[in-house]
Amino acid sequence: MPQLDPAPWFATLVFAWVIFMTLIPTKVLAHEYPNDPLAIAAEKTKTHSWNWQW
Repeated sequence: MPQLDPAPWFATLVFAWVIFMTLIPTKVLAHEYPNDPLAIAAEKTKTHSWNWQW
């Protein structure tokens, strides 16, 4: 049964993982998000206490 011969499939698997582990993470990590969460966190929001009239 030729589908059980690992020779062509192992090379394809290794080549695919080399692509996945080198090219794709560098592209994902180089992505810049349009909404910077640090800019929002830098602004102090003023909180108001509630005056409950019990």
